[in-house]
Amino acid sequence: MLERNNSPSLTQKLYRADQVRQYEERAAEQCGIELFSLMQQAGEAVFKQSVLLLPNIENYLVLVGIGHNAGDGYITALAATKAGKNVTLCAVEPERETKGNVAKARDAWLQSGGKIEAFSEEKLDQAEVVIDALLGTGINGVVRSEFAKVITAVNNSLLPVVSIDIPSGLCGDTGASLGYSIQADVTVTFVGIKLGLTTGAGKQCCGKLVFDDLGIGKTFSDIARSDATALDIKHFRGLAPRPVNSHKGNHGRLLCIGGNSGMPGAIRLASEAALRSGAGMVKVFAHADSKIQISSGRPELMVISDGLESALEWATSVVIGPGLGTDEWAKNVFDTVMEYCQQHPKPIVVDADALNLKAVNTTFVALPDCIITPHSGEASRLLHVSIEDIESNRFNYARQCAQRYNATCVLKGAGSIIDNQKHSWVCRHGNPGMATAGMGDVLSGILGALVAQGLDKDIACQFGVSLHAKAGDIVAQKYGQRGLLASDLFETVRVLINE
Repeated sequence: MLERNNSPSLTQKLYRADQVRQYEERAAEQCGIELFSLMQQAGEAVFKQSVLLLPNIENYLVLVGIGHNAGDGYITALAATKAGKNVTLCAVEPERETKGNVAKARDAWLQSGGKIEAFSEEKLDQAEVVIDALLGTGINGVVRSEFAKVITAVNNSLLPVVSIDIPSGLCGDTGASLGYSIQADVTVTFVGIKLGLTTGAGKQCCGKLVFDDLGIGKTFSDIARSDATALDIKHFRGLAPRPVNSHKGNHGRLLCIGGNSGMPGAIRLASEAALRSGAGMVKVFAHADSKIQISSGRPELMVISDGLESALEWATSVVIGPGLGTDEWAKNVFDTVMEYCQQHPKPIVVDADALNLKAVNTTFVALPDCIITPHSGEASRLLHVSIEDIESNRFNYARQCAQRYNATCVLKGAGSIIDNQKHSWVCRHGNPGMATAGMGDVLSGILGALVAQGLDKDIACQFGVSLHAKAGDIVAQKYGQRGLLASDLFETVRVLINE
């Protein structure tokens, strides 16, 4: 059985932006720390990360608005000046009044001899790094034009950017761009990690994510309820050693269903991934035309094209969908499997074309022990919304998929989300090289193998998604992202699952 750390650390807990704003002051008060002191710590932390990113540069451009982030920006500028850097500070609205601790930080900058200038693109020509303190998590609605112009100019400059708390223009809860958003190289976020920094466009925009709890994180986490948890393979302690006297029947009998005529590759990838993930026996039910291609080169797979109900009775868990297609053969297979699993519940992973058939099946009845693994296109069909809708709020739609189909949902993509209708988990691993044919099929095979070996479906999803994505990172780091094949993951998956 898999062991997992059941007490998430501060760096694993994820929060809505309004939770951080709401409880930050109370946590600071309980810790005996003034908010201005937090702002000073934040600014100094940003400068430290800037130095780590680019240790030998001298020319800083700090961009501020008027909100809380601007205060952090003024302190960052002060810290850089004290370290002997050349600092230019530009405000989008330099004449606009600031209040509270932001005004206090602004005054400290002016009293040190600093100037506040209006932004112009020429300022970018003189800079070596940009500190983004334009907009924070409090933004409502689309980015205003005066900020949009600055954001566009910064992105076009290709200068390295360090964003404070969140890249300007990004929604802290969804990770969606609010019209225009900064593309940062590093984002230094404070007190609690915001949901929107971990998935979709947010994962892209924030670059390297650095977390600093400013000394109040433990108190804050005691007050605020975490909405989701970030997953890292290092948080899992691995599968328990197998008994010396075990045999193949002890480690699950997995039935993989798919591989329509002319589409043998996907189910072959899923079934071999299942073998490499430790399933004791793997049987493939496929179209008769695909049997030879599926079994060729992998004799450990049992491949059949008839006797589906007998195979379902044999199996302890099921994967359906890779290469299934949507023709009459596929529909008949899908209906048979759904009816059988409703009458004889067993863990089932529903992927690929099986999801497309689910989306148009008006007589669909939820299965009791089901995992669904849609990408955003499949999720859009399952929920009858656009792909843009899905990507605009991935947490929301992962939850809707889980609820609509009474399943644990794995919404694949940058920052894959797992949702069991009550809680969400987000995978930290993965890279753009994995956006290639067959990667989802490998994942479905891994998940099927884990539930076949007795893991609870939620734990199987958390571990399986992390395992799959981490394997992709290891292979990409070794050989590069371009040209990464789904089958390249097999050896690394085997190594990781045995650690």
